[in-house]
Amino acid sequence: MNLQGKRVLITGGSSGIGYAFAEAALGKGANVMITGRRADVLRKAAKQLGERGRVECVAADVGTEEGRKETLAAALKSLGGLDVLVNNAGGVRAGRLEETTEAEIRAMIEVDLVAPILLTRAALPALRASGEGLVVNVTSGIALVAAPFYATYAGVKAGLAKFGESLRRELKGEGVHVMTVYPGATETPMMSSNRAGPELGFTRESAGAVAEAIIAGIEQGAFDVIRGGEARAKMIALNRDNPAALDQRFLDLKPALADAVRDHSAL
Repeated sequence: MNLQGKRVLITGGSSGIGYAFAEAALGKGANVMITGRRADVLRKAAKQLGERGRVECVAADVGTEEGRKETLAAALKSLGGLDVLVNNAGGVRAGRLEETTEAEIRAMIEVDLVAPILLTRAALPALRASGEGLVVNVTSGIALVAAPFYATYAGVKAGLAKFGESLRRELKGEGVHVMTVYPGATETPMMSSNRAGPELGFTRESAGAVAEAIIAGIEQGAFDVIRGGEARAKMIALNRDNPAALDQRFLDLKPALADAVRDHSAL
């Protein structure tokens, strides 16, 4: 897909990967709407992005039915239709499962899984009308290789990935493509409370690098975009061929990892 002139809706677009992707899409000539929960942060982001091209914004919580309705209605009105939906908004709470509250678990399920499914369902008529529609689901590398202390997050992100795979096949031949993105550890506000570094498997890259990879995937019509390079590829292969070896590796890291991620929360 060539993004020139395309109408793009990005959830969670006021910071992190969403903001970086909005910036990159504008550089390709797209018309963009970003959405987020914090109106002041959103307006500031839209003003900064507006220096690069046409940007609209709507303050809404896509984790709620009303927020999804507001988001889609605003996008269709302001952009005049929709060609690309980027399901990027998400939240995380790391830690042992029995120490994670029910409210935190439900928040991850609602924002990371239920919201993108329902927003996509609502947007499908507009994406079909585009004639060249695209859904981009931003999941996580943890959806491919699940790490301890991220049980719920891994579950919902893997669920989103399989949702996208199934929907891609469901929509094959109908003018709507689905692409899944698996970022690794990325320098974003969402990661600011995570103290794990490369020694624990959290080698970080910039949000801009992830955004450029997403753009390349869109232009190539890719099914997925997996970040993390050769190291990630080796872990994926090991997880498939010898998961017990990976279990042992995580066992050795577990005490240090537990301490490093115990405050990791962005909900």
